[in-house]
Amino acid sequence: MSVSIKQVCNAMERWAPSGLAYEWDRVGLQIGEPDAPVTKVMTCLTVTEDVVVRAEKWGANLIVAHHPILFRPLKSLRSDDTHTSLCLRLATANIAVFAAHTNLDVVPDGVNTLLAETLGLQEIKPLVPIATGGQVKVITFVPASHLDAVRSAMGAAGAGVIGDYDTCSFSTPGTGTFHPGAGASPYSGKKGALNHEAEVRLEMLVLEVQLGGVLSALRAAHPYEEPAYDVVVLKNRDLRYGLGARGVLKRPMKLQQFAEQVRSALNLSHVRLVGRGTTSVKRIAVCGGAGGGEIGQVPKDIDVFVTGDLKYHEADSARERGLALIDAGHVGTERGIAPHIARYLRKEVKGITVKSVVEGEIFKVVSGNGRSA
Repeated sequence: MSVSIKQVCNAMERWAPSGLAYEWDRVGLQIGEPDAPVTKVMTCLTVTEDVVVRAEKWGANLIVAHHPILFRPLKSLRSDDTHTSLCLRLATANIAVFAAHTNLDVVPDGVNTLLAETLGLQEIKPLVPIATGGQVKVITFVPASHLDAVRSAMGAAGAGVIGDYDTCSFSTPGTGTFHPGAGASPYSGKKGALNHEAEVRLEMLVLEVQLGGVLSALRAAHPYEEPAYDVVVLKNRDLRYGLGARGVLKRPMKLQQFAEQVRSALNLSHVRLVGRGTTSVKRIAVCGGAGGGEIGQVPKDIDVFVTGDLKYHEADSARERGLALIDAGHVGTERGIAPHIARYLRKEVKGITVKSVVEGEIFKVVSGNGRSA
């Protein structure tokens, strides 16, 4: 049975729902036909010309990238513009492009969890809460004979997750009533009469951005022609979701020593350091990509903040408050996500071949003698 591009996109949505992306972001399927078949998927950080060349030679049908290829609106479709030409080339070659950007930054086991694990952190949890992490409660009423099926279907769609536990629910027995109309086809009971049926009230928490998928799963598994359900808005936040990550080192070390650990773990030629190298550090925060704008939200108990693309005034602000910084570059802090996506897709989508492209740094270090290091 062939696999469609939509099936791969749905697998990515289960991991990193597009509703979790920041409002300004552009995520999802950006180029291509959802129903087109796919046999080969290439993953990467950024869709560059080199990635496209490799995808063409390998025969890829789909590229799954972290950075959106269409971020700013295109003003034209001219082939003499480098970026537009790349998009046209992909479309002509029938290579679809899917992007999971800030939504992949904020989910468990996403960009920042991976970065924290790579740097050897323990007790990892999100750094900054996000506005899109709100929850609702879905309540439905189902015959006892179908309780397990409905609960399992809702759980598979993302309902009932509390911390490290999944398929969490609460159920109570009761009696439902209904009067089938002339055009109804009731699962049980008689037309033209008020029926009393033994039912179970099933309650499950749902991340709000996953509500649509959960309700679809509920309807598909429920035996009733018109299943009843309530959606209750809560003030709860799903604490699994947040920008960045924080954790602790197994044992304290000097800042200079940890900076070297970061450089080595990320396979970089160098990192930039703000802070006194002899300072002992243990509590670490990370934010893949350009995280300088989050410095003000880093808790005061954090010793070191690891991110990329730091600006002078951001570094100066951190120095004034006594927060050490390690700038490991945008690519350095994020490029591990390409093979991570590939591992996920191999596990979740059978019938496709997945290959990752890990990009090198754009910037080169030039030594004092003018040579590239």
